[in-house]
Amino acid sequence: MTLAKLQQQVAQLSPENLAEFRQWFIRFDGDHWDRQIERDASEGKLDSLAQDALKEFRSGQSRSEH
Repeated sequence: MTLAKLQQQVAQLSPENLAEFRQWFIRFDGDHWDRQIERDASEGKLDSLAQDALKEFRSGQSRSEH
């Protein structure tokens, strides 16, 4: 299925089905994002960001916004 076909089908959903689809997609997208973050973390792709954050914190350059 092409993206254009999917977009066409979504555009034809009833308001009730569109709301149900939207909720499903939010969960799907969140789960996909979580898996990507977990994969990036396990592969060490976030290590440099963590090191930078710790360096800023230890040097007093970080700040808390409440």
